[in-house]
Amino acid sequence: MNFHVFEGFDEILKEVSLALVPLILFFTLFQVLLLHLPRQRIFQIILGFVLTFFGMAFFLQGVHIGFFPIGDMMGQALGKSDRIWLVIPIGFVLGFAATFAEPAVSIVNGEVDRVTGGYISEKMMLYTVSTGVGISIALSMVRILYGISLWYFLVPGYILALILIFFSSKTFIAIAFDSGGVATGPMTVTFISAMSVGIATATEGRDPLTDGFGLIALVALTPIIAVLIVGLIFTRKGGAGQDES
Repeated sequence: MNFHVFEGFDEILKEVSLALVPLILFFTLFQVLLLHLPRQRIFQIILGFVLTFFGMAFFLQGVHIGFFPIGDMMGQALGKSDRIWLVIPIGFVLGFAATFAEPAVSIVNGEVDRVTGGYISEKMMLYTVSTGVGISIALSMVRILYGISLWYFLVPGYILALILIFFSSKTFIAIAFDSGGVATGPMTVTFISAMSVGIATATEGRDPLTDGFGLIALVALTPIIAVLIVGLIFTRKGGAGQDES
């Protein structure tokens, strides 16, 4: 197989540069007008920008040469299998595992643990969000296999989320919607999306555009419901006083 690791890397560098330039300009403006940070602290921040630049660039390049191709190949292989129903449990496991490796999820869960002083632990949040994402991937596989419209999942799902909001505390409502956002990070979007498109491509009677996509909408929904449900259980066990403080 003809394989070039850094093919298209120059375009990736340009994209990452364009993404970071506004942040650098904002920091420079705030430093001149408001912050007035010492030279050592400025050096640390600049080093952080440099590490972020190369980290994002190498990660995105890895996505293009690794995650997308292997996800698509795995999806097509599973779609052609005689035991195609296996994509449902496999989807759950991959969704659960991908969320464990999601940097944004770890950061938000760590912040929740820190701000609440361990009242809402990082481990509890990680398992809750990961389970929610796993369920969403499994449901997406069911949708692809049986050709079910996305509306049959999204409309009841958001109605359930809205109902749960009325019985949930303010803390868990805020955390739940942030969890739904961070769950749709680069690990899930790159690998799992490519796999779902591959499955839809290989499955007879399925359209990769209408059936392969839509997964991210479910990924954003199920962690919200999962966190709200855990919040209700948590509050009933005696956390209401701390939760509303």
